[in-house]
Formats: sequence, C-alpha cells, structure tokens
Amino acid sequence: MSTAGTTARRSPDGQSLRVTLGQLAGAQKGAAGAPAYGRFVNRKLGRLLAAVAFHAGLTPNQVTGISAAFTGIGIALLALVPPSGWMGLAVTGCLVIGYALDAADGQLARLRGGGSPAGEWLDHMVDSVKIATLHLAVLIGWYRFETVDRGALLLLPLGFAVVAVVHFFATLLNEALRAQHGGRTRAEPVGERPSVLRSLVVAPTDYGVLCLSFLLLAVPSAFIAAYAFLFVATAGYLLLASVKWYREMGGLVR
Repeated sequence: MSTAGTTARRSPDGQSLRVTLGQLAGAQKGAAGAPAYGRFVNRKLGRLLAAVAFHAGLTPNQVTGISAAFTGIGIALLALVPPSGWMGLAVTGCLVIGYALDAADGQLARLRGGGSPAGEWLDHMVDSVKIATLHLAVLIGWYRFETVDRGALLLLPLGFAVVAVVHFFATLLNEALRAQHGGRTRAEPVGERPSVLRSLVVAPTDYGVLCLSFLLLAVPSAFIAAYAFLFVATAGYLLLASVKWYREMGGLVR
C-alpha cells in the first residue's frame, strides 16, 4: 500500500496528522453540560484545525488571532452588507470557522504542553468582543437596511446582547469561584458519560446554533423568528440556571 499520502501529512518530527488527532482526542476537557453543537460538532472541527495548526507550526495565540479575524469579518458583514443568500452563507461560514478556531487554540495549547495566562486572557478578551458586538451588528444591519420596522423589534438584538454578555460572564465567574473554593470545574473529566439528552435540550443556547441561524438571512421573516426563539431560549435558560448557580455557589462556602 502506498504511504505517499501519509508522508505528506507528517510534521517535521515525523508525527502523522492521525497520531496528532489521537493525542488531541485524549486530551479533551470535560463535556458536562456542553450544548450539542459545541460538544458534537465544534469540538471535533476544533480538534482537526488544532492538528493542522500544530503541523503548520502555529502557536495558540496565532490561532486565536486567525479566529478573531474570521469572526470580525462575519460581524462586519452583518452591519455593512444588505442581507441576501450569499451574504448569509458568508456570515455563517466566517462565524463557524471563527468558532471552530476558538476551540482549536485551547486544544493546541494542551497539545503543546499547556497554555499561558496571557494566552487565556487573549482568548477570553476576543470572546468578550465577539459576544458584545455580534448582536449590535444585527441591530445596525436591521436599522440601516430597514429589515424591520423602526420600532420595538429593534430592542430584540439589544436584549440578546445583554443576555449573551451576562451568560458569558456568569460562565467565567462560576469557573473562577469553583476553582477558588475547591469545586469541580467544567474542565475536569466526569466519571460518567455526559447526558446526550441534556446537550440537545440546551442546544439553542449554543453560539454555534446562533451562527447557523444566519443562513436564514435571505428570508428576513424566517431569520427574525429563529433569532427571537434563540433569544427566548437563552434568556429562559439563563434565568433558570442562575437560580441553580446561586445555590451551588452558596454550597461552596465551608
């Protein structure tokens, strides 16, 4: 059997891409509570991109920068270009690739022996900018191109922006307090296989599902309906989860 294809995918130290993917699969963070898209799609895309980046000699921070570039282009398109089928495909493609690269930088860091505080800071800062600006770009696009009447519906992206920012902040705060007080963090492996049903139920809260919703931009009514559903689902989840998180944080005090 010919090995030319395998040889072409070897890193300078002789390690094949397949071996690298296997190493990455064995170094995954825990998946407890992860929504379906992030768990079953984005993590695997990130693993592949992390392996490619490793063989290309890229650093985790460089992957973070490339992720930010793709995401930034997608967000800019939302604010600057009239909605259409092609624009929806472009926005979705940029955001999906940016999200996968966002998963890849951490996996690449673990493959290289662990990340740095500066790298983690950069990753979270890029995520913060993304989460804060995506929905504002939707609002700007709706206003500029009169996708919706200039009335109460323009409050929808503003509300979604608030929910998304608070959700992201709560996730980071929860992890920080768990680590500080000896609780189990999401990064730690779990003893049992995480529930697939739960991953599916919370799927509407996943940023990746939001990315896919932009495929509907060519049909404004369909996109608005999907966007509103994701907002309500995410806001409802945040409300219910906040009660659970507050009780959990109270239990961390010893």
